[in-house]
Amino acid sequence: MYFSIYDVARLYQLKYLTETCKSFIDKDVAPILSTSYSRFLQLSPEGLKEIIERDSFYAPEVNIFEVVLAWCQANNMKDTPQLEEVLSAVRFELMSIEDLCKIVRPSGLVSSETILDALERQTLLRDVCLKYRGTLNVNVNMADPRFGSHVLQGEMKSALLDGNCLNYDMENGYTRHSISDGGDSILIKLGTQCVVNHIKMLLWDKDLRSYSYYIEVSMDQKDWVRVIDHTQYYCRSWQKLYFNPRVVNYVRIVGTHNSVNTVFHAVAFEIMYSSEQFTLVNGIIKPTHNVATTKESASVIEGVCRIRNALLDGNYKEYDWNKGYTCHQIGSGVILVQLGQPYLLDSMRLLLWDCDARSYSYYIEVSDNRRDWQIVWDMRDHYCQSWQLITFRPRPVVFIKIVGTHNTANEIFHCVHFECPAQQDTNDVAAASLRNTLPAPESGHVD
Repeated sequence: MYFSIYDVARLYQLKYLTETCKSFIDKDVAPILSTSYSRFLQLSPEGLKEIIERDSFYAPEVNIFEVVLAWCQANNMKDTPQLEEVLSAVRFELMSIEDLCKIVRPSGLVSSETILDALERQTLLRDVCLKYRGTLNVNVNMADPRFGSHVLQGEMKSALLDGNCLNYDMENGYTRHSISDGGDSILIKLGTQCVVNHIKMLLWDKDLRSYSYYIEVSMDQKDWVRVIDHTQYYCRSWQKLYFNPRVVNYVRIVGTHNSVNTVFHAVAFEIMYSSEQFTLVNGIIKPTHNVATTKESASVIEGVCRIRNALLDGNYKEYDWNKGYTCHQIGSGVILVQLGQPYLLDSMRLLLWDCDARSYSYYIEVSDNRRDWQIVWDMRDHYCQSWQLITFRPRPVVFIKIVGTHNTANEIFHCVHFECPAQQDTNDVAAASLRNTLPAPESGHVD
């Protein structure tokens, strides 16, 4: 049914309906090909090519060729330019030598040169360079035991894929490996080869430790390609990772650093094809939403506040003389924020405490490893009030250090809210200006 709908949708350029039909076809590829090829025979050359050229049309390549052969015979397409176009979508290098010699060659549709080229690619190309096909299940975790996925290597294997990301402690609830030069890792075999572009991983986070790691993927467990490289960054808690779509069968997680000991701990792991839009620059995510939140695994690791992480809770409207801000002693402290993972940032925004007319001076440094720091904003020679918009050249950032250098009222630097990248809200400045006109209470002070 949806084959005929698909061709009509293509004819009238109904993009959403066309893509929906393709998704239904993808889900039914195996039963369709196991019965007959008749549903493909009425398709236009362009329509057939669009279906079979996608990575998500997951079937043995020889069966896909047989579909083209049946379509060619039914529509008398031999030796036509249209057939050549359709055949260009068949991945002959994925076929066995037996299939190439006993099925493809006798058909007379493909030249001997094309067959030799396929054999040459099989021999010379790395396995990761071959264009494999795989199942495509959008926003579905494919590292789920119900799909047959399991952990092949790592201590306490059962914990990683059990779906429990709440009940874990110092002794239980994680999979681990020793960080050494001996090649230890956590190795996952997916239940089926699939198209993926997104990984979610929970690193053990019951204290403020950080980890460094990289992730590789493979089809045959021999030839690996690195899709995530966070070996130079300090990461904590939930990791939300994106990469260009790939067909994957195996995943290898290799921890390279733990700021507390020499063991890498992963509590939970998911891999999927995400429909979310994302931007990557040299493998680092360039976010558009605020990543300095506890939901995104950010944390205030230095600074004084009545409630931990109040700086990152998103509440910049409810604060007064006694609560709702994070502070440090000028001259002897800082406010230090750690993001959950590296992000490519070019802006930040913070709200200085503004319940009276005081002004502050400050500067901001950033780092990706807590050792090497760069000043991205310097207001030491300025008097600043209320909302501050900080912009700088894009760079990978994990740590943000806010250092107050002056307060016209006392020796404490107070910050109410911090976010990165900056989320512009035109009402914020007006609200802050109104608050500055309010009289201070007769008694009370900011500690």
